[in-house]
Amino acid sequence: MNHKPFRILGIQQIAIGGPDKQRLKSLWVDMLGLTVKSTFVSERENVDEDICAIGHGVHEIEVDLMQPIDPNKKPAVHSTPLNHVGLWVDKLPEAVAWMTAQGVRFAPGGIRKGAAGHDICFIHPKGNEEFPLCGEGVLIEPRENRNFMPPQLNNWNGNGQLKYPIYLPIHIHPRICNFLGCCTFTSFYCH
Repeated sequence: MNHKPFRILGIQQIAIGGPDKQRLKSLWVDMLGLTVKSTFVSERENVDEDICAIGHGVHEIEVDLMQPIDPNKKPAVHSTPLNHVGLWVDKLPEAVAWMTAQGVRFAPGGIRKGAAGHDICFIHPKGNEEFPLCGEGVLIEPRENRNFMPPQLNNWNGNGQLKYPIYLPIHIHPRICNFLGCCTFTSFYCH
């Protein structure tokens, strides 16, 4: 496989659909304690959703509780209870171009603004003859956030490796590093 011109940075969201989002809220908000951050309604997308969250900061994951505006229209956001999974991507246009060239099928609509204002698109849940790679039954939403940089990714050296380990308990002088052969001691930081 060719070198990817992008990185998947983490899970961004999980979208759950049902005929009545109040019933979804009874579990996800009232019982499990998620916080409702905002709502989003779109006639074009046939969706009325509550955008909830679990976790904080870089560990926050959006959980969308969705119901259709009209249950007889498409897209039918309630017909698959686990509607889609969102992934943070650092460079969405590059990711879409590369994956398309590799045979990934994207849903119609292209890259566009999502409910939270980020650029999004969707990997189709079903493949076809021209684009056989797909979500295999799951709609996947790559979502761009070029500014998203969890602490563990700030240490990348550009070659896909960490400059230093994340769990650095002590500092070791370079001469001691040479003596110890610190390349085998991954829990130490050497100059």
